[in-house]
Amino acid sequence: MFTGLVADLGEVRARRQAGENWELTIATSFDLSTIELGESIAVDGACLTVTRLSGDGFCVDASPETLRKTTLGERRIGDKVHLERALRVGDRLGGHLVLGHVDGVGVIRKRSKEKNAWLFEVEAPPEVAPYLIDKGSVCVDGVSLTVNSVDGTRFGLAIIPFTSDKTKITDYTVGQRVNLEADVLGKYVRKFVEPDATGGLNLEKLARFGFQ
Repeated sequence: MFTGLVADLGEVRARRQAGENWELTIATSFDLSTIELGESIAVDGACLTVTRLSGDGFCVDASPETLRKTTLGERRIGDKVHLERALRVGDRLGGHLVLGHVDGVGVIRKRSKEKNAWLFEVEAPPEVAPYLIDKGSVCVDGVSLTVNSVDGTRFGLAIIPFTSDKTKITDYTVGQRVNLEADVLGKYVRKFVEPDATGGLNLEKLARFGFQ
């Protein structure tokens, strides 16, 4: 589990095909002596497993499912990627609960600047759009951000200077694809209340669970 607070801006140093997977070697400023093989690191918002250490970085495998659901297959040598190590018990939750399970790929539709903030409009895919709410949370390429506005399947973001300095977001161009993860709390709430074979959430079911 992660918080969506980017801890390092890594760089893709190598990529090679390994069977149906792609192996990415990513340079990082993380202390490699503290990274264990098998641990999870979020790379542009996708939770990946460290398979080996290499020089000043680490290697991860991107499976066919990961390549289908994310933009990692589009990463090239020299590209920057957002990195976050897994949340430890007792850490501050500065962003929001992020699983590192990318729900879909969005597209940057507009970008502009207002005073010292960068404004972006992102078009969300059907897998993400239902969970967007004004002033709610969304994870964009692994960065926990506040939804500034919602208009149909599009949502707005306001990027403050601190976030600009610590991430690659202000390098995004119109038409660029980004990994999106919807707020996990919203996904569970929708699952509980939408109609299903049991009739969805209703007063009878609430009473059965002790809500009088």
